[in-house]
Amino acid sequence: MTVAAFRKPRHTIKLACFTEQDRATPAGVVGLGLMGTSITACLLASGHRVTGVDKESSRRRRFRKEGASFLREMRSEGLLTRSPTQLLERLQVSADFSALQNCGIVIEAVREDLTTKREVLRRIEGAVPSQTLIGSNTSALPITELQSGTSAPERILGTHWAEPAHITRFMEVICGDYSSLENAQRIINMARRWGKEPTLVRKDVRGFITNRIMYAMIREAFHLVEGGYATPADVDRSVRNDLGYWITFAGPFRFMDLTGIPAYAAVMRDLLPDLDCSKDVPALMRKVVDAGCKGVSTSSGFYQYTPRQAKRWQELFLKFSYEIRQLALKYPEDVGDRSQKTRRRSTT
Repeated sequence: MTVAAFRKPRHTIKLACFTEQDRATPAGVVGLGLMGTSITACLLASGHRVTGVDKESSRRRRFRKEGASFLREMRSEGLLTRSPTQLLERLQVSADFSALQNCGIVIEAVREDLTTKREVLRRIEGAVPSQTLIGSNTSALPITELQSGTSAPERILGTHWAEPAHITRFMEVICGDYSSLENAQRIINMARRWGKEPTLVRKDVRGFITNRIMYAMIREAFHLVEGGYATPADVDRSVRNDLGYWITFAGPFRFMDLTGIPAYAAVMRDLLPDLDCSKDVPALMRKVVDAGCKGVSTSSGFYQYTPRQAKRWQELFLKFSYEIRQLALKYPEDVGDRSQKTRRRSTT
């Protein structure tokens, strides 16, 4: 049966409890690159038995070593009480999708390519029981397109993790047109056990929430640099010391509540017509990519680095990720009654 044969479900949340079965269910991760490895560390730390699958023998060999390193870091930072060695005993690695046969949830974490992901999802479906939940780790691909051609699209959802996945609290769970919202709620509940503060994206939209907002900001950043208004360092400095100062504490709507809503409406009237709305990749981005620059991994990007500087920036980013997590945990998601619903204005 294909997607076309399914009737679109109602978008009404049916709450599902986080059951003991969910708590202990074996988990699978397909694709053992950097993101797949950090996802695996997160799942192991949360008490799951994990099966990692990757066709590349070199990645399978690195996987266990890098996963152990992540777990040791989590232990030293106070995010893990159990021994990394004990947790690694709950990990198996395979090149064969059949190793996923006992998994209650599988996270696909292969490269961001629609054709590749569809093929992997098809192979996962052929290996797991009918009730197994399947999450596709994607930053922007439409979930409905990933569901196309699958036998049970209602159990396939987007799971947008942030790197480093074993540290960050971010996760978006995204519904495609044929996703079951009960299944989405089960993954939301699991994600809380994984140490996440998950968001449910109720309707399929390219880029989901954070990437749509972030890329609008990045497009404007390129406009300012290419127009000669500021250098990349100028833009970074301003964003870091304004937006970066408050955004861990509050998202944009909460921040407007805290700082006075009418002023934002006044600025919008004058500013929004002047913002860049180009649909083309910025010329500066094309120039940097065409030059083979990848950032700190090649010691060259929008900034130039010595190998020592590049390594130090990577170390500082990891250290920052742990410290900002600890800071954010001091401030709750909602200081009010959690049963109180946020007021929403209908757009339909």
